[in-house]
Amino acid sequence: MEFQTKYITPEIKLSCYEDKLFKTEVVFDNHMLIWFISGETKIIEADKEHVFNAGDIFLIPRNQLATIINYPKDGQPHKTVVMHLSAKRLRDFYANITLKPQLQVSQKILSFSHHPLLESCLASLIPYFDLQQNFPEHIAAMKINEAISILRFIDEGIDQVLADFQEPGKIDLVDFMEKNFMFNMPLEKFGYLMGRSLSTFNRDFRKAFNLSPQRWLTRKRLELAHYKLVEKHKKPVEVYMESGFEDLSHFSFAFKKEFGYAPSALVR
Repeated sequence: MEFQTKYITPEIKLSCYEDKLFKTEVVFDNHMLIWFISGETKIIEADKEHVFNAGDIFLIPRNQLATIINYPKDGQPHKTVVMHLSAKRLRDFYANITLKPQLQVSQKILSFSHHPLLESCLASLIPYFDLQQNFPEHIAAMKINEAISILRFIDEGIDQVLADFQEPGKIDLVDFMEKNFMFNMPLEKFGYLMGRSLSTFNRDFRKAFNLSPQRWLTRKRLELAHYKLVEKHKKPVEVYMESGFEDLSHFSFAFKKEFGYAPSALVR
């Protein structure tokens, strides 16, 4: 079965997937509040991995680079309720709130697993997915504001994330690419996250690495894949997803071309 999504508003959805797995690289434009009903998700960031299961609740900040791999589990589909916390909603919410001076904004995934207030708020949305008519906008706004209020109640530092409306500024290209090369996304998105247009990104990249972005990315991803196969004893089907390749056949072809043997030759 293919990935299925039901929306009650553009900002609130129920996602369900019953196949073997579903993988995507993401940089969300909105903060994403996610409640797991069933299944399992592995989220790979530049410096860590997370595994979430039924009952877990977490927030992915906007502009956060991540590889997300969703699995059915224990005979149950991968099923989640997802709430988009858009900049417009958040600006409206914070319009009359005086905030404390903000520290450096944290761009990490935040876990609120099994918190009764959040779970109750998100679980209350389930019946609305069976509505035959349009979901009233004022109720949608009320539910989103409820979720934001609960997040502020249980995490006093959340304002640093939710009330930060700045766009990415120009940052060090070499440091960013060395940390995030494993995320398979358009070069335009890499440039945006470093505060650069595509043309400026390409120019700065070639100046820094003396290679085209595509060639450098392929080489770095193959080096990472080789490390995971040899040192972490992972299977090729795991490695290609975690190293930034489109699919297993493309990965196997590029790997053999670079190293002279297939990834399977390194499997113990």
